[in-house]
Amino acid sequence: MDSATGTGAPLRAVIADDQMLVRTGFRMILASDGIEVVAEATNGLEAVAAVRRTRPDVVLMDIRMPEMDGLEATRHILGTSPGAEEPVAPPKVLVLTTYDLDHYVYAALEAGASGFLLKDVTPEHLLASVRLVRSGDALLAPAITRRLIARFARRDEGRNTLHRDLAELTARELEVLRLMAGGLSNAELAERLVLSPTTVKTHVARILSKLGLRDRVQAVVLAYETGLVAPGRGDGEG
Repeated sequence: MDSATGTGAPLRAVIADDQMLVRTGFRMILASDGIEVVAEATNGLEAVAAVRRTRPDVVLMDIRMPEMDGLEATRHILGTSPGAEEPVAPPKVLVLTTYDLDHYVYAALEAGASGFLLKDVTPEHLLASVRLVRSGDALLAPAITRRLIARFARRDEGRNTLHRDLAELTARELEVLRLMAGGLSNAELAERLVLSPTTVKTHVARILSKLGLRDRVQAVVLAYETGLVAPGRGDGEG
């Protein structure tokens, strides 16, 4: 049984980065945990082609690459480019970069990325993040979660691209969404709410389904856009 997926099939990943040493390092880290690297790419064009060819579960995507950068490649992979059709069962995209700059995170979220980490992440954190992204549980590097999403929501205020009627949610689901907006993982939600991890996953899945959202990133942005969570308020703390 694969430790990353909890199933008989190994989690499959594509690594897109223009630096060979970075790709090699990531490949060795992933392989140490039973994650199969099915392709590597040195630029965004190669990444798009590799994903279409291999249909991985997760893509580790660098931002600054030649030919096509990682943000545009993510848009192509996830069907968020203008006029693009949404692909069937697209992979999760985990953006990795050395640049801790707000506008990259904004752009990655808009492109449809499900996670954002800096390249100085520890091997253990990287492996955990890949597994979490695959399950839909990862969001952003802890140091930038609420600050960046709050600013992202304010910047896009009035666009209503993710607006849905929160009245569809039960009181418990609203509570779960508030805590998700505070950056809590499923395990942390289970501990906070004294629920089983399975029950928490069910609540999260129902929230996404009722609101017509792709993943937790969109759910958290929506929590800010609708005023369920106020920017700068630490709903996940205390």
